[in-house]
Amino acid sequence: MTLLMYAAALIGPLCGLVLFRRKLLESGGRKALPGGRVSVIIPARNEEINLPHLLGSLVRQSVQPDEIIVVDDHSEDGTRAAAERYGVRVLSAPELPAGWTGKNWALWNGYLHSTGDILVFLDADIRLADDALEALLATRSRLGGVISVVPYHQAEKFHEKWAMILNLLGAFAFTSPFETSSPGKGVYGACVVASRSDYERIGGHESVRGEMLDDLTIGAQFMRHGIPVHNFLGAGKIRFRMYPHGWRSELEGFAKGAILSTSSLSPWTLLFVIVWIVGLVASESFPLFYGTQLFVPLLAAYVAYSLEIFYFNRSVGSFGLMHPLLHVLSLLFFLVVVAYSLYESVILKKVAWKGRFIDVGRNRAA
Repeated sequence: MTLLMYAAALIGPLCGLVLFRRKLLESGGRKALPGGRVSVIIPARNEEINLPHLLGSLVRQSVQPDEIIVVDDHSEDGTRAAAERYGVRVLSAPELPAGWTGKNWALWNGYLHSTGDILVFLDADIRLADDALEALLATRSRLGGVISVVPYHQAEKFHEKWAMILNLLGAFAFTSPFETSSPGKGVYGACVVASRSDYERIGGHESVRGEMLDDLTIGAQFMRHGIPVHNFLGAGKIRFRMYPHGWRSELEGFAKGAILSTSSLSPWTLLFVIVWIVGLVASESFPLFYGTQLFVPLLAAYVAYSLEIFYFNRSVGSFGLMHPLLHVLSLLFFLVVVAYSLYESVILKKVAWKGRFIDVGRNRAA
């Protein structure tokens, strides 16, 4: 066992280099922009604090959308008032039907009331650079199919930086070369751009109505219908601040899909991720081997991981210097998230998120 961990510590950083691709959105060009109307659809449940950041950034876009629709998903705060201050169209989601999750229902209702030829789905915690929408539309026009972006994580408070390892694993999953043509390839639901015709061809979010991991499932739907999916990292263009309210929302947010999402990955991606994590754990055990032949190689692996993580973070999130150097902090949080996710999905068979419970076994909101 010790030898296996030692081997993983040595080859783990190499696995990270294989998995990570710095695929960034490039600035658009007006000549490359598609014709037709553009609709931005934003599902919002208790997003009073986040919405002003997103809507304010949409006002400043170099290319303006033709309509912005905020779907108030039964919020218990001032979400609706916050949206109305920006003069956008605000819808109240109808009562949640059996068999639907809340976000899917909000997105579907936003689509039903939209008129755009291009649909841009954005989570409420997104913040856009002034040319981000232009870059998204130009990239979709150039490549065709569906565009999704893993936003750059603007982590400010100490507890937010615990998400570093989880964010890196998310980047691995969406930029891995093994996922390029995978039939189960997902989109990153926080930022998705698709043509109306492609969206309707797969049946939209109605086709994944009860799925908790709607973004992964709907990405696979696009792939099955021959519609290519292109995933990018959002550094410099698109960012978000995920869980500023405290560690509990951060734990629930990551745990709701931590275990279930692995089923959509290519076996090769999963293998390389596992080796990377095992190697990371092994490298962090170097103090235990002080005075043995393993101490120096494991210490070297620890330093290699720290440098690699610091490099990856330039495209993934603002996690500072301490967390890459003391990556054991983020690893411990990752292990807590995995344990809690197992507890919810295997024992409880339901996950909690934003005051709702989603039945994992029957994919039904409660």
